Amino acid sequence: MSIFEIIMLICFGVAWPFSIYRSYTSKSVKGKSFIFLFVVFIGYIAGILHKIFYNFDNVIYLYTLNMVMVGIDMGLFLRNRKLTEIK
Repeated sequence: MSIFEIIMLICFGVAWPFSIYRSYTSKSVKGKSFIFLFVVFIGYIAGILHKIFYNFDNVIYLYTLNMVMVGIDMGLFLRNRKLTEIK
C-alpha cells in the first residue's frame, strides 16, 4: 500500500461528487466528454484488476468508490444527452 496512491485516489475522489452534482442539476452535457469519463472508468477498472491479481490491499476500496462515482456521472451524461435531444 502506497501513501501516494492513497492521496491520488482521495484527491480524484473528492472531485467526482462535485461533477456528479453539476451533471445532476444542470441537466446539460455542455463541458462534459463521455469519452473522457469512459477512459477514466477503464483506468479505475485496471487499478482494481491490478489490486486483485498483483497487490491486493484496502486501496481497492478507493478504486471501487471512484469507479462507482464515475459510473454515476456517465449515467447522468447519458440522461442529460437524452434530455437535450428531447428539447
